[in-house]
Amino acid sequence: TRRDGAAQRVLLRDFSLECAAASVTTLMGPSGCGKSSLLAAIAGLPLSGLHASLQVELAGQRVDHLPTSQRRIGVLFQDDLLFAHMSVRDNLLFAVPPGSRAHRAQQVDRALAELGFEAMAQRNPLTLSGGQRARVSLMRTLLAQPQALLLDEPFSKLDVALREQFRQFVFEHARRLQLPTLLVTHDAADVADPSRVVDLSAI
Repeated sequence: TRRDGAAQRVLLRDFSLECAAASVTTLMGPSGCGKSSLLAAIAGLPLSGLHASLQVELAGQRVDHLPTSQRRIGVLFQDDLLFAHMSVRDNLLFAVPPGSRAHRAQQVDRALAELGFEAMAQRNPLTLSGGQRARVSLMRTLLAQPQALLLDEPFSKLDVALREQFRQFVFEHARRLQLPTLLVTHDAADVADPSRVVDLSAI
């Protein structure tokens, strides 16, 4: 529910959704219907002015009682949210789970190689293009080893050509890692699987 002044407005009620591994389910609907709020509630993020009561299961286990940091749910937003005071390499290293220094460094090296960004490792992310920052942001999310992926319009700020490239980059990684993925978008071109589209305006 959302509180508007003294009144409360129900965004979603009795709503159930199952996302299969390696699939991309798309949420669509007009602004204000609850798409982004639903993603935030699933991830356990703060919901300003909203109250959410929901059950979230991941790999057969309830996670809705856990804090965000323990849910193992990766989230990509419209903005890349890279740390400007850290290098590209340190942004990636920030996400790697605890372990030996050598093992963590190895994971970052592999990620940089996959991106083709070895020469950019020490650069400030603000010096990268929008498409490059988007790729670093996705790789940072994946290095945290999530068990599911939430996408809150992460393609919307890219131009048409970059949007298509990054969209395929994200979807390919989600499928390869067998991640159930939930995408919020207003653009029908973002839909990965027409059979997995949920229009919240019809609920």
